[in-house]
Amino acid sequence: MNHVEEKINELKRQTDFYIQEIKQKVEKIMVPDQVSVISYFTASFNISYILDDESICLGTYHIRNLGNQPITNPSILIKLPENSPFSFSGRYVNEHFATELKATGSWERFNDQSSKDEFWLKPVGKTAIEPNETLSFSNFQIKWAHNLSYSGSIMGVTYCDQFKEGITVLNPINLNGISPAQEEIYE
Repeated sequence: MNHVEEKINELKRQTDFYIQEIKQKVEKIMVPDQVSVISYFTASFNISYILDDESICLGTYHIRNLGNQPITNPSILIKLPENSPFSFSGRYVNEHFATELKATGSWERFNDQSSKDEFWLKPVGKTAIEPNETLSFSNFQIKWAHNLSYSGSIMGVTYCDQFKEGITVLNPINLNGISPAQEEIYE
């Protein structure tokens, strides 16, 4: 009987050892808490070369949570070059608008409304971006006339509690062209 008890105890020790080994291996492969976010533009263009027509960029700003932790209190900055011929518009409300006009899914502009170069926006009713989720500010427009030469980059920066310094978009929108009058000079 002693021999059977020894064998059982040996198997128990061996099983405990294997369980510890498995736990250690699982701990090594488990991903630690990770916060990772990217932001990028998608855009389409209708560029006119007729003097009196406007050109337009229709864009969307995306924020993608690639980590395994929620990203809290997201906001974005869309920045146009200073003194550029570009004008920005989009579907957003201003912070002084009545609460009933601020529907969930919309965006609120929270900087000085007179600024034509910087648009600070935050989602209404959305305080977190969950892992593998994408939040988008859709269908903004940038317009400009072709009667003047133009050049500049539309920049975007994502801010949140985890990245207070901000994360720049992967692909700023670069626009440049020569007015018809200047084209004649180069010919």
